[in-house]
Amino acid sequence: QVQLVESGGGSVQAGGALRLSCVASGYTYSNYAIGWFRQAPGKEREGVAVMYTGGGRTLYADSVKGRFTTSQDNAKNTVYLQMNSLKPEDTAMYYCAISVMPTMRVADYNYWGQGTQVTVSS
Repeated sequence: QVQLVESGGGSVQAGGALRLSCVASGYTYSNYAIGWFRQAPGKEREGVAVMYTGGGRTLYADSVKGRFTTSQDNAKNTVYLQMNSLKPEDTAMYYCAISVMPTMRVADYNYWGQGTQVTVSS
């Protein structure tokens, strides 16, 4: 069974920072993509960042480019999303997900975590 577990969410003031973690287990393919998505109440789920394994570059949504960065620790099967200069509009439930190819399309992702809430106050 493939399992993804996000953590690191919380409440922060505008301009602050958070680091989200995503621990993956049960997925044995050497090449795959891990995407970060978010969904605010009443809005569609949107892609935030996508990182392809094997040293591929990370793609970022325009709304977070320059503020968010991804990293990974393969030994711990963990991917991180560092979120700096947070804005109130970043408030959402954040999810990590796995796809067999790099994409920001929600429908292309096969497995999803339970989400972690990020709340940014002004």
